[in-house]
Amino acid sequence: MNSNTLPSSNSLLQPSAPIGVFDSGIGGLTVVAALQKLLPHENILYIGDTARVPYGGKSQETVMRYSQEIVDLLLQRGSKLAVAACNTASALAVPTLKNFYAIPLHGVIESGAAAAIKTTRSGKIGVIGTKATIRSNAYHQAIDVLDPHLTIISQACPLLVPLIEEGWIEDEITDSILHRYLDPILSQGIDTLVLGCTHYPLLKKRIATIVGPEITLVDSAENCALDIKSLLAEKNLATTNKDKGNLNIILTDRSEGFLNLAAERLHLIADSLETISFH
Repeated sequence: MNSNTLPSSNSLLQPSAPIGVFDSGIGGLTVVAALQKLLPHENILYIGDTARVPYGGKSQETVMRYSQEIVDLLLQRGSKLAVAACNTASALAVPTLKNFYAIPLHGVIESGAAAAIKTTRSGKIGVIGTKATIRSNAYHQAIDVLDPHLTIISQACPLLVPLIEEGWIEDEITDSILHRYLDPILSQGIDTLVLGCTHYPLLKKRIATIVGPEITLVDSAENCALDIKSLLAEKNLATTNKDKGNLNIILTDRSEGFLNLAAERLHLIADSLETISFH
């Protein structure tokens, strides 16, 4: 694997450099929103691979290639760390790619797994995600490492990402599909549900209504942001800037729906927008 790597010394990484974040589409913006809330002074560079969304049905080799192309670009643009704000990329690419880059490369799965363990009371945890994430068994493995005595019940939800990308957040069709996916795992007595795709927090209110107040939702985006804050402190990479950080967005296909959803649902305003192609 050929990668554009930086020298291994953290002293060469600049605290003023941006946090690089990427996802297949709009889902990773939930991580961006959580980062802005927690770390308002940090600059953020977001790459949304809108031309190739979704990743969830693609092979591991394809997800690996896409992820490597994006991390290389984040490096070229001077990012001080890279966040795979995509559960599919976190499951299929991050474990390998993190060995080829000198800057920290962080996924969302470990954050969600640790939060689920702290949350559960009964020891029964549900996980919803894309086909690729569920097939990888990544959440089960991450939870099992921390506590092997818990029961994990997983459900692939391949239709949710396309519906969210279309902006069908509050729609009877979306509600019907959510019931189709959630009812089988609810019947097994879970008390915690991991939203194992960074798109899914955009449906958080709808999901909460369906599952009811007795089941706690674990938002991997929020927990990922907490881990990034800790990582920046650990690596001495937290910015000293006192002004509001910039949000610069790169897309691989221009999407008005993307920008509208970012503004309306997540209250994100881009300081710059660029469209590029990897082909």
